[in-house]
Amino acid sequence: MSISGPSSSPSHITFGAWNVQAEDPDRLATFWAEFLQVTPQLSIDSAYLPAAGAGGVPMMFQLRSDPRPQYQVAHLDLTVPWGRRETEVRRALRLGALHEWDVLDEYPHVQWSTLSDPEGNLFCLAEHPPVQPKQR
Repeated sequence: MSISGPSSSPSHITFGAWNVQAEDPDRLATFWAEFLQVTPQLSIDSAYLPAAGAGGVPMMFQLRSDPRPQYQVAHLDLTVPWGRRETEVRRALRLGALHEWDVLDEYPHVQWSTLSDPEGNLFCLAEHPPVQPKQR
């Protein structure tokens, strides 16, 4: 199948928002707003968070209409500056997240902690070591 024209270019595709179904959209949006340090826009059965700065992704929380799935098929990977992961994990825990596990020594280019938000949605906080300049 061949698609041509300007609309087929991947450069025209952007990430519009991360949508999450929630038992309590306001509560979950409040957790994420505090963690990402943005102001939520709450409505009757949904909540919207603007992107947290350049490169951030807006989030939308909508009332769950079906039972929660048994397992999660996708999760957020959030990157923090090198040396800040433990501080940000502690901050997330104070806001209501749960620590699930750490991956610290398996990969030389990244360390991460996996947490779950107040409704059990997994997310990771990753940090990448500074890149050492190549020696000549």
